[in-house]
Amino acid sequence: MDEKNATSQRIYQCALRILEAEGPQAVSMRRVAKEVGITAMAIYHHFPSREALLSAVVDSEFEQLVGFFSRSNGKRSFEAAMIHIMDGYIDYALAHPCIFDYVFSMPRPDARRFPDDFHARRSPTLNITADIVSSWIKLGKLKRDDPWEIAMELWAHAHGYIALWRAGRFHLSEDEFRRLVQRSLRRLLHGLTR
Repeated sequence: MDEKNATSQRIYQCALRILEAEGPQAVSMRRVAKEVGITAMAIYHHFPSREALLSAVVDSEFEQLVGFFSRSNGKRSFEAAMIHIMDGYIDYALAHPCIFDYVFSMPRPDARRFPDDFHARRSPTLNITADIVSSWIKLGKLKRDDPWEIAMELWAHAHGYIALWRAGRFHLSEDEFRRLVQRSLRRLLHGLTR
């Protein structure tokens, strides 16, 4: 790795560490440059703006999630595949709460918007869910419907639970919380009617 790439990586790692520990408001170009040991002006040779730096962090975090979801066994049932993906989402939220909040719960100028960005396949995480939904529709195992809306519904379901968890609304251990979300997802997938 050349010196410029090594410095860029140190800048990125520093921004990620600050974001995780203190949230996005604490990430400033001046602070990151100081902690990395470069001048405030030199940081702009690596990232043209704070937004570009935070965007690089977000893109990398999406890649981490995709890596986890990609380990899914293609022979799983639809229910098992969806629980695997939502477990990954919960794992990430519990392990990286400040980054999770910034990536999924805060307004960002480069955040993807439904439906256009999703239909254009700009969401590395939702693409996987929509692809699984679409394949099960094609197999005739799910009712014909919009796979993107179904994928968004499943994400919104898990995200709602995580948002409530982050707001301190559960008196459960992490394992109990995960099992609750899994039971709830099964109810969503199978319906409440007899």
